[in-house]
Amino acid sequence: MKFTLSWLKDHLDAEASVDELTRKLSTIGLEVEGVEDPAKALGAFVVARVLEARKHPNADKLQVCQVDTGSGVVEVVCGAPNARTGMIGVYAPVGSYIPGTKITLDKRPVRGVVSDGMLVSERELELSDDHEGIIDLDPAHASALGKRFIDVMGLDDPVIEVKLTPNRPDCTGVRGIARDLAACGLGKLKPEPKLTGVEGKYDCPIDIKLEFPKGAEDACPCFAGRYIRGIKNGSSPAWMQRRLKAVGLRPINAVVDVTNYISLDRGRPLHVYDADKLQGAIRARLGKKGEKFVGLDGKTYEADETMCVIADERAVLGFGGIMGGEETGCTHETRNVLIECAYFDPLRTAATGRKVGLQTDARYRFERGVDPAFIEPGLDLATRMMLEGAGGEPSKRRIAGEPPIKRTVIPFSFARIEKLAGLKLPETQVRKTLETLGFAVDGKGATMTVTAPSWRPDVHGPADLVEEVARIAGLDTVPSAPMPRPFGVARAVLTDKQRRVRRARRLVAGRGFVEAVTWSFITRRQAQVFGGGQDALELANPISSEMSSMRPSLLPGLLTAVQRNRNRGFADVALFEIGQAYRGDRPEDQIMIAGGVRAGNTLLRGAGRLWGQDAHDAGFFDVKADVFALLSGLGLDPTRAQITRDVPAWFHPGRSASLRLGPKTVLAHFGEVHPETLKELDVLAPAAAFEVFLDAIPAEKRKSRARQSLDAGDLLPLTRDFAFVLDRKVAAGDVVRAAQGADKALIAGVNVFDVFEGGSLGQDKKSIAVEVTLAPKDKTLTDQEIEAVSKKIIAEVRRATGGEIRG
Repeated sequence: MKFTLSWLKDHLDAEASVDELTRKLSTIGLEVEGVEDPAKALGAFVVARVLEARKHPNADKLQVCQVDTGSGVVEVVCGAPNARTGMIGVYAPVGSYIPGTKITLDKRPVRGVVSDGMLVSERELELSDDHEGIIDLDPAHASALGKRFIDVMGLDDPVIEVKLTPNRPDCTGVRGIARDLAACGLGKLKPEPKLTGVEGKYDCPIDIKLEFPKGAEDACPCFAGRYIRGIKNGSSPAWMQRRLKAVGLRPINAVVDVTNYISLDRGRPLHVYDADKLQGAIRARLGKKGEKFVGLDGKTYEADETMCVIADERAVLGFGGIMGGEETGCTHETRNVLIECAYFDPLRTAATGRKVGLQTDARYRFERGVDPAFIEPGLDLATRMMLEGAGGEPSKRRIAGEPPIKRTVIPFSFARIEKLAGLKLPETQVRKTLETLGFAVDGKGATMTVTAPSWRPDVHGPADLVEEVARIAGLDTVPSAPMPRPFGVARAVLTDKQRRVRRARRLVAGRGFVEAVTWSFITRRQAQVFGGGQDALELANPISSEMSSMRPSLLPGLLTAVQRNRNRGFADVALFEIGQAYRGDRPEDQIMIAGGVRAGNTLLRGAGRLWGQDAHDAGFFDVKADVFALLSGLGLDPTRAQITRDVPAWFHPGRSASLRLGPKTVLAHFGEVHPETLKELDVLAPAAAFEVFLDAIPAEKRKSRARQSLDAGDLLPLTRDFAFVLDRKVAAGDVVRAAQGADKALIAGVNVFDVFEGGSLGQDKKSIAVEVTLAPKDKTLTDQEIEAVSKKIIAEVRRATGGEIRG
């Protein structure tokens, strides 16, 4: 929010300096982001007269001017085509800094003639983009020779920029900021001017209607308008143009500038139509699919059934509370206008703006909540200012609907101020603060009733009133109080779940992954691809159309992050994230996941190609190893779990798997991502990913995190190899588990070292060779004992898989 010092003092009777104002604004919670003081940048430039302008002796396009600066006559070389004898311009002396060109003037020859300063253009002073010629002032300013240009033109007006929080719609207008400053004792709020002569004698010739289906009436509960005929829509007054330019707005014409001015002055957006371009009645209604209009910015927008639009008998004219249409906009040729002053629903306005990607000053104010009680006064104020700037004859006011004024009444106790803010303030000060801010205070004693003003929709309860009192008293006056500190050693504050998350983060990072933090919101289409997209998980007020659904998985964000890295030249990427995913809107539907993605040549040994090793893209076995390492580090033996093929649809059906503890508990999914899923996300294939469900991992049984003692035998282990012929559908893991279970005390490990298909094995058969490690602890095994264990292994594999020992 930007405003000038003189603009603020239109509402605030105060003698405070800019420094005092900015300090006080920050103290009461209106953070000052910056102050632009034109006097510092333009103070060196003075009004001057060109006494003589003659052709440069050595250049066709230059002139040598004799310039009266008020303190003497200097010679200036000028290349502007409009430089002429007798004109009044702006002179920059030697040594002055030119803000538009970022140079400091020095005395130097120009084609053989020394120029003692220069005559400047508006662009060189950053007043506008005009650089066709030097500034040509009105001859009436001839009496001001030698005076500072900013003083003569009224530009010595500091611009203050305040950062507003979303809960302060009242401060989107200069008057709201002035009210806060008056409440904290820095001046007095000037009364509202009394408006006369704005109510016409004839009825408004354009009918105003509200046409909403049942349940949607709040889209625009009130629409007020007034017709003005016979205007002369020229330029707005110079003082208004200066203020609009100072805050970054471009003056357009008298009536449009009034609507922009009141939007900044009172936080009340308005719109004005060229009434001769309207057909029939004007109405607020919901849009229809396919309706389009060209906005004031020249772009075409399409409405739908959820959006509030303004329309006449013929077509849509604009989005209510956001932007009007180019076709019915006002130009210098406009002679009859209709002023719109309405109230639009904040949520619908915000949703419409996000859908169409349109951010305007009107939307900024309406989505925060404008004052519903200022509809009629705002219309009258706009009428008065338009009559002063463009003339014309106003009609009677026409209103459809009623302003949605809600009075929030709050029982309030003075004791709450000390309890919540730690401040001891006298009752008179509290009452004065609230009343100056516009609150109505009733009752005496320790308890009273406070009614919030219509321009404060953010005040709902006693805590809000405490905040107002503390804010105006000064946030710097709130005492600091230490938190109570118990004696002795503090107990651990992390829960088992939090410790597990921390440990998981370290374990995954230790395997070469880089942590990423992605949005919890994704598009609905992406959510549907990963098993989500239910209505219950749609955001009611999304910050973007690309972030409308709660994520059912971490993989959409990680995969798109991988592609963004690839687009910037990082082909080999390994990213992980530990965060929440959502399967529904119940508390138990929120799950904690550790997810990771490997893309390109990112293996445990490192990323990229190495001369001594074959390069290959990360795949199924790489992410399987990541999952097993993570589970092992979290205290779960992954060999106890079963590997199954029932994976979600976003994984490659032949190159992925799930890890389960029993039929119901899913520990993880891992493998290569389905090519169609990658295509849907616009991610280049291949990519391998995993998701480990941390909440599904059983809690560790041991109480201590201390490392267990090493249980190593004194005897050397020995190995035996077995090759089994099985059906092709039998999983190697089934063979490993069967062999391991033959003698759990003696068998230390089982590893697959060969898989063979075809040849003499026949169709639909394969051979799996495993190495079994035997680790005796009490004595060296005899040949007979080794043979007995071998038979048990063969028998157990035959029983579990139907496999036979290969001859």
